[in-house]
Parts: sequence; C-alpha cells; structure tokens
Amino acid sequence: MWTMRHSHRRDHDGRAVDCCQILTLSPQPAGSGGPLRVVFAGGPGRYVPGGAPFGSGDVGFTQGADLNLHEPGAVRALLDVALARGWQPGERRLVEVDGWTLLEAAAAARAGERRP
Repeated sequence: MWTMRHSHRRDHDGRAVDCCQILTLSPQPAGSGGPLRVVFAGGPGRYVPGGAPFGSGDVGFTQGADLNLHEPGAVRALLDVALARGWQPGERRLVEVDGWTLLEAAAAARAGERRP
C-alpha cells in the first residue's frame, strides 16, 4: 500500500516554498515491516507538484526523467529500484530515501514496460 502527500512552508508573503512530495510505501500485511519513505524535495533543476502547470503527483528533473506518483506502475518502479539498492521491507523501522536518487532508474524501467 502507498500514500502520497505534498508539503511546503509559507514564506513571509504567503507563497508556498520548499515544496516536497513524499511517497510512503507500507509493507503488507500491516505490521510486517517498517515503511519506506521516498522524499522528492524541490530544488534547482527539479520540480514537484505545487500547482499549475504540473499535475498532482508529478515529480521530475526539468530536463530529464519524470514520474507521476499517482500511477501504480511508477510507484512499483520506485519500489523495485529501492529493493535493488538494498531496502529490506521486513525491517521494523522507517527508512527514508532521497527520491531523486531513484528517479532515473525507475523512469527508465517505466519507459521499458511501455514499449510494444
């Protein structure tokens, strides 16, 4: 199961800044392991959803790979990359990873599964 949330803080003018998209994957059945939190923090050369022109759930490099975190295949691709890089779903603690380190490999996997 997964959940997604968007967070940010407001600057002195009330504008949203420091946007962050957080995808949390929880092993099933409940209690069988600690969650994996994949964090996509906004920054130079990156975008996270915060309104137009991007859709909810979009994360990506401004000149490169992107994913929509509402798509089950995108979430699965991120999970597969995290597993390949050593995340163990049976761990009892929360593990947090920088989503940008997983994005390109996950997007490439998604592109490969869309080919005819």
